[in-house]
Amino acid sequence: MCHVPGARAMIILVRIMAGRIPQQFIDDLLTRIDIIDVVDGYVPLRKAGRNHQARCPFHDEKTPSFTVSQEKQFYHCFGCGAHGTAVSFLMDYAGMDFVEAIEELAARAGLEVPREGGNTHGDKGITELYELMEMVVRYYCRQLREHPDAARAIEYLKSRGIDGQLAAEFELGYAPPGWENLISALGGSSAALLRLAKTGMVITRDNGGYYDRFRERIIFPIRDLRGRAIGVGGRVLDDSTPKYLNSPETPIFHKGHELYGLYQARRNNRELQQLFVVEGYMDVLALAQHGIHNAAATLGTAVTQEHLQQLFKVTPRLVFCFDGDVAGRKAAWRALEISLPLLRDGRQIHYLFMPTGEDPDSFIRQHGREKFTDPGTQVPLSDYLLDSLKQQTDLNDREHRALLAEKTLTYLAKLPTGALLELLLNDLADLCRINVDSLRHLLKEKKPGLPGKSKRQVKPPAHAQKRHNTGLVSKAIRLLLHNPGIALDVRMPGTIQNIDDRGINFLRELMEFISTHPDTTCAGILEHWRGSRYEERLHDLAAMENLLAEGELIEEKDIQQEFVDYISKIERSFTRKQREIQSRNISNLDELRRLHGKGQDSQKD
Repeated sequence: MCHVPGARAMIILVRIMAGRIPQQFIDDLLTRIDIIDVVDGYVPLRKAGRNHQARCPFHDEKTPSFTVSQEKQFYHCFGCGAHGTAVSFLMDYAGMDFVEAIEELAARAGLEVPREGGNTHGDKGITELYELMEMVVRYYCRQLREHPDAARAIEYLKSRGIDGQLAAEFELGYAPPGWENLISALGGSSAALLRLAKTGMVITRDNGGYYDRFRERIIFPIRDLRGRAIGVGGRVLDDSTPKYLNSPETPIFHKGHELYGLYQARRNNRELQQLFVVEGYMDVLALAQHGIHNAAATLGTAVTQEHLQQLFKVTPRLVFCFDGDVAGRKAAWRALEISLPLLRDGRQIHYLFMPTGEDPDSFIRQHGREKFTDPGTQVPLSDYLLDSLKQQTDLNDREHRALLAEKTLTYLAKLPTGALLELLLNDLADLCRINVDSLRHLLKEKKPGLPGKSKRQVKPPAHAQKRHNTGLVSKAIRLLLHNPGIALDVRMPGTIQNIDDRGINFLRELMEFISTHPDTTCAGILEHWRGSRYEERLHDLAAMENLLAEGELIEEKDIQQEFVDYISKIERSFTRKQREIQSRNISNLDELRRLHGKGQDSQKD
């Protein structure tokens, strides 16, 4: 077993004690995670060319030198040298241990973490759940078309203005009367019933056995951004309760993360300029029926930060549609508090308040598309913030103005640094008749520290960049770290296949890993060899590309040829060394023979 430094040994020990997480799962997980989403949740990033950029969270700096590469799934700071993967970031910045970081990333990807000696088929089981949910969706769609009792559901949809084309686009279905329809169709074995129970589509009876969760309801399939079926919602056809019923939380469905209709909105337009965020399935369908195909609905929950992160992946501008009553205003304020930390420059949130007693469904039917989409009726979140806080403030009273400044700064402290924050500070300064620089000073005292930490600066991680001389093998490995795909079309020459050299052995092992993991990234490679004797050197090489002299940088089109050239040079170098060794051995043998001959001549004398 290789030697591992103390801190790393503790991490490995934790993994073993908890039931080791299979390396294959970690390798696959890294291909599903986007480091931009992970880092951006803690440190607001801004697009800068091919990469994203921010002021480094590991040391004080005025000019951003912290870069995050989406292509390589790798971050690097030019200033302090901090660098690593999404796993490294959660460990070094958020203070998680290795297992916690993997579990956090798995939760983001909707995966259950398997353990060796326990759930060794976790990832396969998750895949089976996605496949089963696809079958469930097809089953309910077929019932809407073919079941004798479906006429009632079709009439209801027609009464709500939903035509057949829209029903097909959103794959609407029907759960017929009866307690075991889905079980009869898809639950033909004990294993199949267990999987149906895991999807939440059937419920375990108290006295044993199962029954269908959804009966006599219109079914609304829910898909994630990748288009995978993850759950369903169901609406009754009469006045019984609950009116709406959602799938329960499952390994593939998390209500606080997903939105109904977001997949269809993205499919209709890959470059969405804005999205309407509504509360119900029928709101999304009604808007789509009136030509508004950029709407998504929360699934019976309040807006969460995970919802916002999903939404901002596809559009920079959100319009939240709320009821104009007290409950709607409270929901709007909750959304405001959650949104503030994510409102960096370029992102916008507006509110559209419905008249009392109306929702987006009824409003658009009564007033039409043009009035619903009128920007003049939308309230910017920043206006809503200031207007709400100053409603009960006497701006002619000094104490009231001071209180307004205090309250407002508490919320402004949650905003990322940027143009919006500066504009709001200036507006607040005018309202409170106070110098804006004084407000900035007060704001600094309220700015929160790092999540879960004190306000002290996070110490740069121990793997800060060190310069090393790089030989041919190291240069080849460096190219593979940053461009793994170049190994897929290159074969190691036979002349060096059997060379027993640590560097060559690792290069060969790395190329084999890439061939069996064609979607891997720099981050995937680093995590695969975490805790090994190669870890520190791999981190050095991964960060080294950023530190090369300008003349050494390689054009994208020449990278594969450069790698082939390195392999050829390595082959020539080892061939030359072998010849030198052979030549020395021959010379040594000739010398031994000569000396042996002299000895025999001496004996003759």
